Amino acid sequence: MATPGPMTPEAPFEPSQPPVIEGFSPSVYSNPESFKEKFLRKTRENPMVPIGCLGTAAALTYGLYCFHRGQSQRSQLMMRTRIAAQGFTVAAILVGLAVSAMKSRQSTP
Repeated sequence: MATPGPMTPEAPFEPSQPPVIEGFSPSVYSNPESFKEKFLRKTRENPMVPIGCLGTAAALTYGLYCFHRGQSQRSQLMMRTRIAAQGFTVAAILVGLAVSAMKSRQSTP
């Protein structure tokens, strides 16, 4: 059984600082962006996701309104529409992820 060589003391762990990982940059952007800036950037990158979210919210709201008014047939139709809008939103997210992955793969030599 081999004895380990002398241990070299490492720098003490500092929990307030992120770990340094060779070849990894924790932030792609040099300056931190506000919520509004990030929302607008993400909307420009994939505009179908906010459209799907708005469609989902609209179908849910109108379906609940119809349910409250006693229009059960219309309420059921709007709940089914909400499911379709949610499916559209999930599909938009997945397509956006695929496009983003393809772009990053093409830009990496």
